[in-house]
Amino acid sequence: MGASPGPSGPPPHPALWHALGWTPDPGQLAQLQALNRLLHDWNQRVNLTRLVEGDDYWIGQVFDSLWPLRDLLVAAHHDPLQVIDVGTGGGFPGLAVAIALPHAQLTLVDSVGRKIEAVRTMAAALGLAERVTLRWERVERSGRSPECRGSFHLAIARAVATAPVVAEYLVPLLQPTGRAVLYRGQWSAGDQGALERAARHLRVEVESVQAIDLPAERGVRHAVRLRPLAPCPATYPRPVGVALKAPLGGEAEPRSGRDQSA
Repeated sequence: MGASPGPSGPPPHPALWHALGWTPDPGQLAQLQALNRLLHDWNQRVNLTRLVEGDDYWIGQVFDSLWPLRDLLVAAHHDPLQVIDVGTGGGFPGLAVAIALPHAQLTLVDSVGRKIEAVRTMAAALGLAERVTLRWERVERSGRSPECRGSFHLAIARAVATAPVVAEYLVPLLQPTGRAVLYRGQWSAGDQGALERAARHLRVEVESVQAIDLPAERGVRHAVRLRPLAPCPATYPRPVGVALKAPLGGEAEPRSGRDQSA
């Protein structure tokens, strides 16, 4: 691991790792503790996140970033895993995933330059610079870039926008056998229906919806997985801002079900 400040507090109780079903090795734990300190230091200069102290960090950031991926955490990986984190903000879930999955190559995307530079510096301090790429741009541009479109085994996003909007951001980034994982809080039948309508446009299916109660009564979380059924239409993602204004599957969508250019 590269040079980094010491931990800002004690490690979490081992029960946290038991609940996750995965335990970091000593080097990974040291990186997660160093990330806590780096996040705290950078938060004094750039408003990255409010979840920096104690359980706010270990449960609200680390655990919440990793639990949807625990099948990957316990599997043996040899080939590089290409992962993209859309709307990474202060570096989550991307930096936690980079630490937990040492064979993964991470691409972190955010439209706020100050946050990207903070995350870039933190990644370098943690010794992750060779495995973490930062892109300062709107994700609609990433989805149309030859470097990103159709390139990832896994596309993830946490607390970015509504599910149909996030789906339009993530699906164009996937390889044919890839998966998109949407990190959600509450999840309702209405949410499910809206996402399924959007999924038809994107030629994916809602493969699964997992729910979990976070430790220490921190609330319910859901992980929604999307699986490609066919190549994503070239129409998507639509130009910057369109998905937010007219989410796929909403009332403004044509009833014919045909893909339309924006």
